Amino acid sequence: MKVTKIMTLKLLLALSLTIGFTSCSKKGSTKGGSSATGWQINDKKGGFQYNTKFKKQETPPGMTSIEGGTFTMGKVEDDVMHDWNNSPTKQHVQSFFMDETEVTNMMYAEYLFWVKSVYPPTEDNYKHIYNGTIPDTLVWRNRLGYNETMTNNYLRHPAYANYPVVGVNWIQATEFCEWRTNRVNENILEKEGYLKKGNKISSDVTAESNFDTESYINSPSKTFAGNEEIVLKKPMGAKSSGRRPAKDGAAAEGSSEAKNVYAQRSSGLILPEYRLPTEAEWEYAALALVGNREYNIYKGQKKYPWKGQYTRSGKRQLRGDQLANFKQGKGDYGGIAGWSDDGADITNYVKAYPPNDFGLYDMGGNVAEWVQDVYRPIIDDEGNDFNYFRGNVYTKNKIGEDGTVEMVTVDNIKYDTLPNGKVMARNFPGSIAQVPVDDNETYLRQNFSTSDNKNYRDGDRQSTRYFDFGSSEEEKDKADDPNKRMYKSPLHKISVDSAGNQVKQFDKADNRTTLVDDNVRVYKGGSWRDRAYWLDPASRRYFPQDMATDYIGFRCAMSKVGPKSNKKTPRGNVKG
Repeated sequence: MKVTKIMTLKLLLALSLTIGFTSCSKKGSTKGGSSATGWQINDKKGGFQYNTKFKKQETPPGMTSIEGGTFTMGKVEDDVMHDWNNSPTKQHVQSFFMDETEVTNMMYAEYLFWVKSVYPPTEDNYKHIYNGTIPDTLVWRNRLGYNETMTNNYLRHPAYANYPVVGVNWIQATEFCEWRTNRVNENILEKEGYLKKGNKISSDVTAESNFDTESYINSPSKTFAGNEEIVLKKPMGAKSSGRRPAKDGAAAEGSSEAKNVYAQRSSGLILPEYRLPTEAEWEYAALALVGNREYNIYKGQKKYPWKGQYTRSGKRQLRGDQLANFKQGKGDYGGIAGWSDDGADITNYVKAYPPNDFGLYDMGGNVAEWVQDVYRPIIDDEGNDFNYFRGNVYTKNKIGEDGTVEMVTVDNIKYDTLPNGKVMARNFPGSIAQVPVDDNETYLRQNFSTSDNKNYRDGDRQSTRYFDFGSSEEEKDKADDPNKRMYKSPLHKISVDSAGNQVKQFDKADNRTTLVDDNVRVYKGGSWRDRAYWLDPASRRYFPQDMATDYIGFRCAMSKVGPKSNKKTPRGNVKG
């Protein structure tokens, strides 16, 4: 009897604990709701909308994932050029995506087709837009060489379709990246049902009615000039099935109260912007330390994008084959006929040579490549050793009198006349007008104080030997005199007279000591015109951002959002 009572008491105690635990679990449950408030997320009747099922960032078209890490940026061997501009510094780079190959002629031709279709050069309002995007094909000419074949054919002929585009200056490369951002996101939103299908290039797409990513995010109702037949909404909670969404105001399937919305940043569909890689990213990606475990390589003593100290393959089947396209010696751009050293005389088609351990092609040779950075002879690792980049210019959206973002229209396109006389558009209709950040963003901040940070800690007034911290403002302003700058580079000017003719003023001063200023950009990697020395990822050179050559191309990069790696957790457990 006593044993029975004890067992009954234990049973009742276990049952009460179970009921209490279940009750507590239900009270604390946040399934389908906010862990902060308990409110329902993605409620079809309205409320907070968020993609709670986001897995990972989609790999952009033509790109490969580069897992970030630490590396020694800059050379650790003798600098045979005696530039002394690549002292080794330890840097860390976040994960990002990068194009497998350089941007090709065919890719750039697609860009030219779109620009010509949307901004017809036959119209006076747009004639400078298309002309400003065309590569300079005259870069192939040489006073003592016959290169008219490349001048006339290299950009357009299908024989060179998969060859890297050249004759593109840094500004044009940057604008290509902006265009690519918009076209890729436009394609994604069309597939997901947020934009009308088949409207990328049509009679409805004009200069002021085209897709711009930032315009869509900030003011989707103004995209495509507010055409609701093109810019669509999708029911809350609807799956991305590619089906045509319900029209604005209509109900979702199975519900008469569902609400339709535009795609937002929180939807996880819109990719970050395409851009040029930073110098640190490019060098890190070219080194590809991910495939090496030798201690001396980890220290930074890796000479080429591939393993080994030689430019020829050591594999049995490919022994002796060149691993890159570069100049072998004076008058030797490809070797002897019948057994060519590298299979090319000028550039070569992309993917002609083996990739490095990140899966990137031609990180050494073929063409050198623009990167984002403004050139300086030193890398300021004391200022920053994480995602190093020199060239930040912070802007913000311009807000109109009605309190909404101000869109660029045909009437307020701004053009820049470059020192070489080329006219290029600074902004495009359909995009959001930008202005420099002001005191509202910089006041009492410690991480930045100005909009333009290109010469931060190097080349600003406080860095000049003429600056006097105790002098008057008038004396301080003298430090901005071109003749008193730290970098006394030539100042070529161009203006337009009353008759509309360009007046060019070439700086003939004999006291210029350098070509470095805020308008020269770094380019990396060797090219078909360069000797093997420049194949070293740590080598660095500079060129004016508004000029082009027959040996500099570019590839795009994109920042990775989310974890450093999608493969493993910090403990090494594979994620589901």
